Amino acid sequence: MKKTLSLAASLAVAATCALGAALPVHAADRIPTTSVASQALQSAIDSSTATPRAKALAEQILAELPADWESRAQAAAAKYGIDDSRWSAIRDSVINPDDHQCQSTELKTWARSLLMGAEDPFTIFMLSIFDGFNLPTYDALIFGEESSSNTFGVNGEYTQKLPTEMKNLKRFWDINSADIQLVPLHGADIFSSPERVARTLAVLYGGTPEDKLDLANMFIELVNMEPILKGGANPIFSFNAFAYTEEREPEPTGISDRIIVGDGILQGMDAVGLGDVAPRAIVGHEFGHHVQYEDDLFAGDLNGPEATRRTELMADAFGTYYVTHARGEALNTDRVLKAQKSFYQVGDCGFDNPGHHGTPNQRLAASTWAADVVKDAPNQGHILPSLKFAGMFDAKLPDLVKPDAVG
Repeated sequence: MKKTLSLAASLAVAATCALGAALPVHAADRIPTTSVASQALQSAIDSSTATPRAKALAEQILAELPADWESRAQAAAAKYGIDDSRWSAIRDSVINPDDHQCQSTELKTWARSLLMGAEDPFTIFMLSIFDGFNLPTYDALIFGEESSSNTFGVNGEYTQKLPTEMKNLKRFWDINSADIQLVPLHGADIFSSPERVARTLAVLYGGTPEDKLDLANMFIELVNMEPILKGGANPIFSFNAFAYTEEREPEPTGISDRIIVGDGILQGMDAVGLGDVAPRAIVGHEFGHHVQYEDDLFAGDLNGPEATRRTELMADAFGTYYVTHARGEALNTDRVLKAQKSFYQVGDCGFDNPGHHGTPNQRLAASTWAADVVKDAPNQGHILPSLKFAGMFDAKLPDLVKPDAVG
C-alpha cells in the first residue's frame, strides 16, 4: 500500500489558514471543473489589489499551465499520497468534538505566525492555488535520496543526530528496515534552482522538465516577490515530517521506503523549547509508521478519522517506547516529559477530517502509556516484539481516546 503519513500537516494547514478567508488555500479544490477553476482564478486576478507585476505573473503562470492543470495536480497528489483532505466529505464514525478538550499549543501558535504580516497576500494565495508550498515536499519525496552529504536542520545542526537515530531504530525494532532511507526536506534549496523546480512541476502538470523551465522561473519570481517567504526559507515550505512506503502497492513508482524530515518542523520544535528531544521523537514516530507498514497494522474495524487517529496514536506509542527504553534512547524523566510534550504539540482538532491525528491530550496519553509500559516491564532489557506491542496498544486504545471534556 502506498502511503504518506504526515506528522505536521494539520499545523501547516493552521499556519496557512491564519491568513484568513481572503486567502482560501486550495480554493480550486472546491471548483467543479477545470474551465471554471481557470475562470475563477482569472476573476480573482482581475479583482485583486496586488501589484501589476504580481497580477501579470499570475496570468502568465495560468497561461503556461495545461488546460487540465487542476486535475493533473490532484492526480499527482493522489499518486504520491500528498493530498489535502480538508475539503473531503465528512466520513462515517465522526468523533464528537464536544466530548474532548482541544486546546491550542505553543507549536500551533508559532506555526500560525509564519505567514502573518505578508506584504502581498495575493502572492501567497497564488502559490497556494498552484501547490507552490508543496514543491519542496515533492522534490524531497520523488528526487531526494539518502546520502552522506545530506544535512538536516537549517544550519545542519541535526546532521549527525538524525542519521544516528535511524541506525539505532533499525537495530531496535524487529522489522526488515535495511531499505528505509532518511531524507531531508529543505525549503530554500529548490527555489534557487530552476531545473529542480521544473522537474517537480513536470511531475505535477505533465510535460518534460525542459518544457517547464519558463514556468519554473515564474514560480521562483513569485516566491521571491513576497519578503516573508524568504526565497523559500520560510519554515512553512518545509514544515513537515512523514513516512512513505509502497509496500503492497500494485503499481509502485520506484520510490524507496523513506522518512522525510523538514527543516520547518525542526525549527518549530526548537522554538517551543523542544529542540533537544523532539527530533528524536519525530524520527521515532515516523519509524513507527514503517513498523506498521511491515507488520500490516493498518487493517481494522475503524473508519475515517478514527482509523487515522489509531494509526497516529500507535506511532506515537512506538516512538515513545523506543526513546524511553533502556536499549533505545533511555531518556531521563525530564527528557521523557519533553518527548511526550513533542507529541502533544502536534495534536489536532480536525474531528471530521480523515487525516485527524488525535487531540493533544490523546497524543500525550498514548505517549505516556508507552513510557509506562517501559517503566513497568519486569525485564528492563527486553524489547517487546512489535506485533505484541501493537496488540497491547489496541487493547488500551479505548481508554486513550475516551472523552475528557469538562462539563
